[in-house]
Amino acid sequence: MALLFFTGLSQAQDFEITGKVTDTSGAPLGSATVYLEKVTDSSLVTYTISEDNGSFVLDGKSNDKELNLIVSYAGYSPYFKKVQPKDQDLGNLKMNISSNELDEVTLTAARAPVSIKSDTLEFNAASFKTREDANLEEVLKKLPGVSVDNAGNITVNGKPVSRILVNGKEFFGDDPKIATKNLPKELINKIQVVDTKTKSQEFTGEEGDSENKTINITIDEDKNRGYFSRLTAGGGTDDRYELSAIANYFQDKQRVSFLASSNNINSSGFTFDEVFDSMGRNAYSISTNSNGSFAINGVSYGNMGGGISETDNIGLNYVDEWAKKTELGLNYFYNHGDNTNRTKIERENILPDGRFFINSNSSSNRLSDNHRFSTSFETQPDTLTRISFRPNFNVTNAQSYSDSYTESLAEDGTMLNNATTTNDSKVFNTDFSNRAYFTRKYGSRGGFYSVNLANNNTNRIQKDYFYSERETFNENGDLTNSQIQDQFIDEDRKSNQYTAELRGRLPISDNWNFDMSLYYDDETSKNQRLVYNASGEEAYDDLDANLSNDFRSEISNFRPSAGVNYNTDTLRFTLTAGLHHTNLRNTDLFSETRINNTYNNLYTNAFLYYKLSKSKSIYFNYSNSRQTPSIDQLQPVSITVNPLNILTGNPSLDPSFNHRAYMNFNNYDYASRSGYYTYFGANYQKDAIVPITFTDENLVRTTTYTNVDGTYSIYGGGNLNKSIELDSLSSLKVNPGVYLNYNKNLGFSNEVQYESKILRVTPNVGLVYDIKDLLTLEPVYRMTINRADYSLNNRQENYLNHELNFQVTSYWPENFLLGSDFSYQKFGNIPPGFKNSFLLWNASLGYKLLGDDGILKLKVFDILNENTSTRRMAGEDFIQNTEELVLKQYFMLSFTWKLKKFGGKDPNNRRGPF
Repeated sequence: MALLFFTGLSQAQDFEITGKVTDTSGAPLGSATVYLEKVTDSSLVTYTISEDNGSFVLDGKSNDKELNLIVSYAGYSPYFKKVQPKDQDLGNLKMNISSNELDEVTLTAARAPVSIKSDTLEFNAASFKTREDANLEEVLKKLPGVSVDNAGNITVNGKPVSRILVNGKEFFGDDPKIATKNLPKELINKIQVVDTKTKSQEFTGEEGDSENKTINITIDEDKNRGYFSRLTAGGGTDDRYELSAIANYFQDKQRVSFLASSNNINSSGFTFDEVFDSMGRNAYSISTNSNGSFAINGVSYGNMGGGISETDNIGLNYVDEWAKKTELGLNYFYNHGDNTNRTKIERENILPDGRFFINSNSSSNRLSDNHRFSTSFETQPDTLTRISFRPNFNVTNAQSYSDSYTESLAEDGTMLNNATTTNDSKVFNTDFSNRAYFTRKYGSRGGFYSVNLANNNTNRIQKDYFYSERETFNENGDLTNSQIQDQFIDEDRKSNQYTAELRGRLPISDNWNFDMSLYYDDETSKNQRLVYNASGEEAYDDLDANLSNDFRSEISNFRPSAGVNYNTDTLRFTLTAGLHHTNLRNTDLFSETRINNTYNNLYTNAFLYYKLSKSKSIYFNYSNSRQTPSIDQLQPVSITVNPLNILTGNPSLDPSFNHRAYMNFNNYDYASRSGYYTYFGANYQKDAIVPITFTDENLVRTTTYTNVDGTYSIYGGGNLNKSIELDSLSSLKVNPGVYLNYNKNLGFSNEVQYESKILRVTPNVGLVYDIKDLLTLEPVYRMTINRADYSLNNRQENYLNHELNFQVTSYWPENFLLGSDFSYQKFGNIPPGFKNSFLLWNASLGYKLLGDDGILKLKVFDILNENTSTRRMAGEDFIQNTEELVLKQYFMLSFTWKLKKFGGKDPNNRRGPF
């Protein structure tokens, strides 16, 4: 087999075919798709995209005597020609305007591997070879300019993909990984990449968010009937287990989806992967915070913030569409979580005249039950009107128990205080939100007006039984003071926000528009915090007036604005300005103290997108906004649940005013399968909310807040993406990049204003080497350069973190699936007592049964038993090392069974001679 493989490659000859695509008058056609197919089975050999002047270059290898050359361009009939795979110039290839009369023409045009149509980039799934039973993620990894990292995050030409649609509809919530891991390739026809738009923007034709991409998966009408499902059950050592199921039924525009899972291996249970499911880097917590958690419609699943979680999930989704474009979507999710965590912290606190250290050990257990109901209803009673409602209701019932021991040490190591705490807490939270939209179009140039209404009503009731003992010592180690808190804390927090917006667009010409907007929101937050000291055995009826408070904060924003908008195929420009009026009213209901402040600022939003060529574009955006303080920052009550760091709000705080600027340059050439993406951004805050901390001689801290000018952050970076077809069966993707973040923070420590400047630079490089149906190698190296400069005590901190990941996937021998996942991490400046490096090695071996419908798999997590969770963080006036409980070594045997049936023919097997 190997001999035949390499013999076939040796017989293949190199070729370079050039030419120019024009219309019948000789005018060049740029962005036309030019590709070669085999005569025998119409399989793709190579392709390119014509330049703006119509010229193209096709190069590759082939051992065929003759190939089919096809040129595809929107609005034109495909051009056909048989060519020999040798160096040659074909001259001008003239295309005729399409009459749409021939089914053969329509079918062949649909086979173009890549098409660029106005603002849509379209890939034909069948053109990119994968395993027969591949899923959407495996297809995406084959596409030029598309990257999928080991966590499942997708970027297209450097820009993140924020959602995935199926035939224009959401697929089970807003988590793209549900779709990428579960949609089978044989169901997929086209993969379309567009700017992310809201439903309203899609209806009116407004510009979308060009910095976030949406992938829409199209399914042929004859395939859009059937079902697919997957069931997995596994058991392992240390009582580890996993159970999961997902099922999808679809009939034209109706779709019903069901999912359920139960496991204790920090897995969501929904993102199936035949090789690396429920393990790999998704199952542990590292410095990059990849702990396996994810969210659907704002509900967290899997790991709940570190530690080890046992989760039970169930969800149901229903989508349907009727006459007059009336759509209904229903979602229900239930999640039960049981999380156990242990945390060790060593922290260096920097003072104006020295430093001190805090050591802490804590443990916690949290049980939670969450129910979420959401509905989306949309109707278009006529072609000019759209009405929609999106109500959501979320209920969470949780209880937790935690304990901790913390000690503070002077610079010479003398312990000056310690505290022991326990807390038994119960929380009941309800949240109701709704979005209502009415949009009406008018005229033929894109005019419209809309009314948008929204509300968000939250009620949180929390009851805590809190106990603490705090001891303070003198320099000789003698106990000088001991304080006990034995309290019942009853907290009732409510928030009600209502928003109304009236928008309109008046077309001035085919390209110019005048936009108007009136925006108003009103939010009332109320927090009643009552603290009762123990008055007897299990009796808490002594109200502590010093620690109790009833506080209300009312915030209203009114923003009238107007602007101009210019839109062509190559240039989009928007400039909007207006008045931002904010009124902040704070009331202390205990003392009947009221504070009423009004703020007026110029609101500005500027946007520019310029398409330099078919492959190059630049983008710029500037905006400003007000950010109001949280009720915790405003409420004038002391929070003593950490007896060594007491927090008190400041009702006199002003809202901060933020300036944001961002720009990028994007260049991806589909002819050469290479491109790069660079970006730069900055944020500046006026009246930023910063801490004021006072540390006494016993190292007990009290913290409140104030406003200050001068904090800012700068970020930037870039990445290169290059796809190389080594031969007809193997390919290489190269993806180097660098990311930079710089922050200037301000604050006050013992009445001294300080600043900290924190720089983080992360160069990285990733490779994907693939041999079709046999082997995939994915090494990724990342280095993080950290530097922190503190004005306090002239402290400086420099350290390097290294991370090397290497994932190997093999589909040989036949019916076997072998996966090996290595992750080596080394952390700089980690003190004794923390593990500064580890190698996590996971592996799995699967065997296909029942005609590829079943997979029996043995997987091993943490073969070397070295997994750890260590991270070092440089903060505003501190440097902290943290270590958390992580999942340790286990072996697991699992079985997966797949069921699927689709109507019509497989779109991936439609190729045939023309």
